[in-house]
Amino acid sequence: MTRRETERCALCLMHVTLCICELVPQLSTRTRLSLLVHYREARKPTNTGQLAARCLVRSGVQVVGLRNDPLTALELEAGTQALLLFPAKDARPLTEFANSPTPIQLFVPDGTWRQASKMRQRVPGLAALPCVTLPTGDPSVYRLRSEPREGGLATFEAIVRALCILEGERAAELEQTMLKLFNIMVERTCWLRGTLRDEQVSGGIPAAALAHNPRGGKPAL
Repeated sequence: MTRRETERCALCLMHVTLCICELVPQLSTRTRLSLLVHYREARKPTNTGQLAARCLVRSGVQVVGLRNDPLTALELEAGTQALLLFPAKDARPLTEFANSPTPIQLFVPDGTWRQASKMRQRVPGLAALPCVTLPTGDPSVYRLRSEPREGGLATFEAIVRALCILEGERAAELEQTMLKLFNIMVERTCWLRGTLRDEQVSGGIPAAALAHNPRGGKPAL
């Protein structure tokens, strides 16, 4: 384990002085989230899908691509309609399922565009699931990675938008609660990189982080 890894929280992967674990909500939803995270994404501090899954009581995470522990079956929940959030040519708008009498189990691939595009063929059972897409909306506010595709979203943002469609009256509450956490994570990371000043970070910077990294929030010379 490297020094950089030992300085990070084992759960949220943030620097220990910027840990957001105490801020993670526990939200109950009718929709079940099933996150399929590429193994190369699983330990990246900039990964957002796993953070979204931690917010939701009805969620599960399966790692894809491990050579010694390959994913051999999807974890399908009885009594739900399984859908794959993926822009395939035959994909249907997710809005068609907004008032579904059957709860939705939404499978979401989490990785780079190339990694996610390969999952549908490589993960057993995934190609058989109906694909759905999100409507065009506001651009991403994720600033920690460059987005190669126009209209691309962070996995966290895509999950929130999907829940806003599927959760009806609870949509506004879920969106506000989850995006508050997302913005804190993004802004604290930007602060650590020196691209945001202290006063620009939602909720401020923990005292321990200021003491540990006094140059945080000050652009590098």
